[in-house]
Amino acid sequence: MDNYGTILLVEDDVSLAQWVAEYLTEQGYSTHVCHRGDEVVSQVKTLNPNIVLLDIMLPGQDGISVCRELRSFYNAPIIMLTARDEEMDEVIGLEVGASDYIMKPVRPRALLARIKTALRQSSEPNKSLANESVVNVGSLSINTESRNVKFSEQDVNISSAEYLLLHYLASNAGQVVSRDAVFKATKGREYDGLDRSVDVLISALRKKFNDDPQNPEKIKTIWGRGYLLVSTAW
Repeated sequence: MDNYGTILLVEDDVSLAQWVAEYLTEQGYSTHVCHRGDEVVSQVKTLNPNIVLLDIMLPGQDGISVCRELRSFYNAPIIMLTARDEEMDEVIGLEVGASDYIMKPVRPRALLARIKTALRQSSEPNKSLANESVVNVGSLSINTESRNVKFSEQDVNISSAEYLLLHYLASNAGQVVSRDAVFKATKGREYDGLDRSVDVLISALRKKFNDDPQNPEKIKTIWGRGYLLVSTAW
């Protein structure tokens, strides 16, 4: 069987972890399972997986703090799994460096699609988004090779998900881009009408660039149309 990569699945529900691991193994992935949050870092250092599927609610150490710790040395995709329909989980998960999140109950094909997209973007991070090595909008500078972001000559700490969104918006500065276009460009899939991750990331970017969420000037939400990075506000 072909091996499409190594996955570390972190899930404390043993029966759920078993069938997800079996499904992913059948799809050609070398799948390893971990049931405790405080064992993840050592597992990642040992396995060096291509992607981590990380539950939020875990014994030993919660998924949010695990994700934060992993991001100090691990750059591959991390997809958060959560059973709680709470925006705060999504906000915090994306802010600490999660690449994406998926709600439980897990739908096998949807999970597989997310995995494939995350791995593709990780291995080819710039092909779909970058035609230039540097994108400049006012005092904002984005290096597409190093993924280094500067604002007013200061480095900005930014997650991979935030980078993809910011780069797409900056590449289309001054133009309104639809939610569907953003999803296709940054996530490789169409907007399903429910996923709030782009709104969460927009909110996180506004915080990082001191853009008033009540009256944003740099990144605007154009109701009924999409999003606009205002080229003259940077």
